[in-house]
Amino acid sequence: MKLAILSRAPHSYSTRRLREAALERGHKVKVLNTLRFAIDLSSSLPQLQYRGAPLSHYDAILPRIGASITFFGIALVRQFEQMRVYTPNTSHGIANSRDKLRSLQLLSRHNVRIPSSTFVRDRHDASAAIDRVGGAPVIIKLLEGTQGVGVILAPDAKVAEAIIETLHTTGTNVLLQRFVSESRGRDIRALVVGDRVVAAMRRTAQGDEFRSNVHRGGTTEAVQLDPETERTAVQAAQIMGLRIAGVDMLEGRDGPLIMEVNSSPGLEGIEGATQLDVAGAIIQEIDSQVAFPDVDVRQRLTVSVGYGVAELRIPDESALVGQSIEASGLLESDVSVLTLTRGGGTVPNPRKTRLLAAGDLLLCFGRLESMRALVPTSTRNLRALGGGPPPVAAAAELQTPRGMDVDSDETT
Repeated sequence: MKLAILSRAPHSYSTRRLREAALERGHKVKVLNTLRFAIDLSSSLPQLQYRGAPLSHYDAILPRIGASITFFGIALVRQFEQMRVYTPNTSHGIANSRDKLRSLQLLSRHNVRIPSSTFVRDRHDASAAIDRVGGAPVIIKLLEGTQGVGVILAPDAKVAEAIIETLHTTGTNVLLQRFVSESRGRDIRALVVGDRVVAAMRRTAQGDEFRSNVHRGGTTEAVQLDPETERTAVQAAQIMGLRIAGVDMLEGRDGPLIMEVNSSPGLEGIEGATQLDVAGAIIQEIDSQVAFPDVDVRQRLTVSVGYGVAELRIPDESALVGQSIEASGLLESDVSVLTLTRGGGTVPNPRKTRLLAAGDLLLCFGRLESMRALVPTSTRNLRALGGGPPPVAAAAELQTPRGMDVDSDETT
């Protein structure tokens, strides 16, 4: 495999470890400066220039995109995707994780537990927003912050309102979150690779500091996650669209709460705390997946007129309840079931003999008119009025199974 690591920090711990791990496994690897690329759109085929010359062929890339160059970094990764070069973290996944508000919206939509959060734009709404997240003390976060910068603990409502008003006058977007007191000064960083957690550590703040980031003096220790916490971390990364991610969680009274999903997690802290070869696990994951570049199903499967990808939820009163997929008439209606989600589990390529149950969520590809006919009239009317989740969404949004400064292209 010929691998390119996209990074502006070739001598950083993470980049060095990833390069060493690739070389140890017999791969060809180069560290390429993210900002020395030019995206060439003048040809009939997508191309890239590097340092003024056409880029040679690579089988895979590993993006280490710093927060300060997110826009260009995402565009660059997107160009590699157009060139059919494999990347474990897609441009879509990186964009999801970098937008704090969007990432929380996605997690919330998929019923992943997060601290109570709210976003307001008018200072007159601040008081009600503080009450919605449980009152003071409250966490105020800048949406553009990183590594603990721009995270403020407001001790009472009046102080919180004053901070919000001040930030709004500067045009700064802020997010309000409940202060999880039982986890004060502590959090969990889980390193997700593929569909598993390969390492996890607990970070603990020092003194009165409530932020546990290693860059702020926090200490680390290896930790063994319970099954629920590990499952939550993997699910959060998958929802973002990331196969390599650092998932930060608070230890709430009722279970883990997702704080953030990082697409370029630093390796020094977690390898030091756990003594595990995380870099090696990342390279192995890329090697095992390199033959399968990311496919935008919405583009590939909607080129035929009248066909598309849709989600169909089986309502309680549906005649499909209790029937097998084969007997349901879906196949005869030119509709194929790609996955079936029930409860917290998803079955890929479910067998024709599998019985359908009320509440099942089917990801389907087929004739849109056939799938539209399966939506109950009452549900269609509800959607028209703006209520309830859409049981069918043509070309639905798919989510695939997320110690240096900002310019080091990593977060810890």
